[in-house]
Amino acid sequence: MSDAQKWLLLGGTIFSGWLLYLLAPILMPFIVGALFAYLGDPLVDRLEKTRLSRTLSVVIVFGTMIMSGLILLLFILPQLERQITGLVVRLPQFISWIQENMLPRLIVILGLEPGSLDLVVVKDAFANNIKDISGIMGRLLVKLTQSGQSLIVWFAYLTLIPVVTFYLLRDWDILIGKVNDLIPRPYERLVSKLAKQCDEVLAEFLRGQLLVMLALAVLYSVGLWIVGLEFFLLIGMLAGLVSFVPYLGFIVGIGVAGIAGFMQFHDIIHLVYILIVFGVGQIIEGMVLSPLLVGDRIGLHPVAVIFAVMAGGQLFGIVGVLVALPVAAVIVVLLRHVHERYLESNLYTT
Repeated sequence: MSDAQKWLLLGGTIFSGWLLYLLAPILMPFIVGALFAYLGDPLVDRLEKTRLSRTLSVVIVFGTMIMSGLILLLFILPQLERQITGLVVRLPQFISWIQENMLPRLIVILGLEPGSLDLVVVKDAFANNIKDISGIMGRLLVKLTQSGQSLIVWFAYLTLIPVVTFYLLRDWDILIGKVNDLIPRPYERLVSKLAKQCDEVLAEFLRGQLLVMLALAVLYSVGLWIVGLEFFLLIGMLAGLVSFVPYLGFIVGIGVAGIAGFMQFHDIIHLVYILIVFGVGQIIEGMVLSPLLVGDRIGLHPVAVIFAVMAGGQLFGIVGVLVALPVAAVIVVLLRHVHERYLESNLYTT
């Protein structure tokens, strides 16, 4: 590669990054649509192998996605909203219980002066604003309704996502082929090799980790429901959602469920039950879910996962959060290639 080509490549990369930064506010429906298309393409390919047409295969997979989304909206979200509202209403009671039962013991253990830890102000603030907090979604909906422009934008986003998903899913193989044809022939083999490795990592992370998160959310929610915890769905969904960082879902789940369970039941035996639920979930994740669905080739350290999510959110907002981990996984593949080239270079061997 000549110096002119290197400068051209560098300039093109910088310009593309700058353009993406400018377009970040409108990229969300396209990124989400591309993500759904990427997740659904292997299922479409499998259906095609059964001698179904590409269009019919896409219709089947796309219809399954739409039905799954509708089920989520119609059944799970209302239950989740009720539990969030119930939690907000119960917060003053929780704070009072902590103030009366836990803080006196904590003050004695830490050797603090009586009255140095006081949550009355916090409790009063919650009590005075419960109606405002529980009605926040209603006020937001009213505000969006009153703001015609915001309502149109959100409606356009919700409409664009399934449209983008369908067309990208239908033409996915064609688009990949056209992109491959644009690669300079001397670098086609190397680029194809790196693209294949990136696809393996992304497939493992996106398809595998999302399935692991969903399975853990269901497992934790059902287990906590059997235990009798009032906020089983909210805590189970939270623990499953943050489980993309190893052990974080386990730690957060036990912490939140333990506090909620102790405040609800006021005994130790239910804490043991909660510990058993998350212990079984952790065993199933480590021995079955992660090896089967994710594998061990992603290579993202938990600290790197946290940094990637925070950096993506800081730079590009919600769009950055959505693409942070896939981009980080691709960067890991590229760094592995650079590391291999470095070990083979004269700079390292001489």
